[in-house]
Amino acid sequence: MIDVNQLRKGTIYLEDNNLLRVLDYSHNKTGRGGATIRVMVRNLRTGSTFERTYPSGNRIEDVRLESSDVEYLYDDGEFLTFMDQETYEQPQLRRDVFGDDVRYLKEGSKLKLVRYETEIIDYELPTSIDFLVTESEMAVAGDTANSPTKKVTTETGLVVQVPMFVKEGDTIRVKTEDGSYLTRV
Repeated sequence: MIDVNQLRKGTIYLEDNNLLRVLDYSHNKTGRGGATIRVMVRNLRTGSTFERTYPSGNRIEDVRLESSDVEYLYDDGEFLTFMDQETYEQPQLRRDVFGDDVRYLKEGSKLKLVRYETEIIDYELPTSIDFLVTESEMAVAGDTANSPTKKVTTETGLVVQVPMFVKEGDTIRVKTEDGSYLTRV
């Protein structure tokens, strides 16, 4: 059990058999009354986001999470299959768990799966991933003012804004946090 004053962004706790991750935290102190802790949380099982308010001094149940390094194997249309690097088990997750982040997955890429007891509840992508450019817009001659960019499509279907010198067949490094171009590899 932890005090609600210890809640911070990223903290995961259990309430009413729901695993909740803190997205935003604020401590509010009124003139004479006690302080209140207001947190925006996301239910890790359902994906819903909502706000909770707790009086200062309340206690909540914190959880211990385990993470395992896995390698992405393949997508069968409904499930994504991974292989645990230590036990060689092959856990599967529904494709919709990843949402748009599925475009960052390519065969052989490594990531972490986060578990609570035996249930996989979350994932952590690496900070950057290298992709092969499969489609590229043509660069326009003379269009060099103000560091121009163009759109390219990678092998996984991810569309990235890149500098004009990147062409089809190049390998680029993309930041997974926001999908931005980092460098040509």
